[in-house]
Amino acid sequence: MIKFIYVILMNLFRAPYMIPKMRREADHPERYPEEERYELARHVIRLMKITGGIYTKAFGTENLSEEGGYMMYPNHQGKYDALGIIHAHKKPCSLVMDKARSNTILVREFVDLVQGKRLDKKDVRQALTIINEVSEEVKRGKRYILFPEGGYEFNNKNRVCAFKAGSFKIALKTRAPIVPVALINSYKVFNSFRLGPVRTQVHFLKPIFYEEYRGRKTQEIALLVQERIQKKIDEVLKVTQ
Repeated sequence: MIKFIYVILMNLFRAPYMIPKMRREADHPERYPEEERYELARHVIRLMKITGGIYTKAFGTENLSEEGGYMMYPNHQGKYDALGIIHAHKKPCSLVMDKARSNTILVREFVDLVQGKRLDKKDVRQALTIINEVSEEVKRGKRYILFPEGGYEFNNKNRVCAFKAGSFKIALKTRAPIVPVALINSYKVFNSFRLGPVRTQVHFLKPIFYEEYRGRKTQEIALLVQERIQKKIDEVLKVTQ
């Protein structure tokens, strides 16, 4: 939390220029191509990383398909998670985010810039609409990040909590590849009391294609993805610690 406040304060001088620029491009996608808007989002992340002494290393980018849509399902550790993934994911992607957390300054502009979806956990009908919208976009080739834990505990470290089965309805509807994403030490960025340099890792695991999860219930798919992510985290920590 200390680093989050520090990074915001250190970038305040950029706010009068960057926030209107983000807002302008987000509000006019017809004038600013998806690639341009995505690069602006990644530029903002780079500025935050430089200011905060945040170093993120990506692994497994060869597992990301060059063509077609897919769903990325990461573990959830804190405020930096989506930023770390987008920093590591060079081609445009978007995210599904809790509506209650998405309307603060800068977060609102960032979500709109990548045309993210805001999901209201208290409104079943609205959530179903979002699932359908994301499903249609994935079928058309878009890539999405969705956190199946539904949230995170403060400083839960590298422990993966139970994945919610409903998160995988999109995969079943689209038959798109599922890309498990293992985040390591991401909690240290904005959800701890560290102020010095922080190193995190993003691991894009081998995709799970429809042929592998076809016929499984969403609960079974959720457990499959959860176990693969935890296994990768355990393997990496065993070597590095």
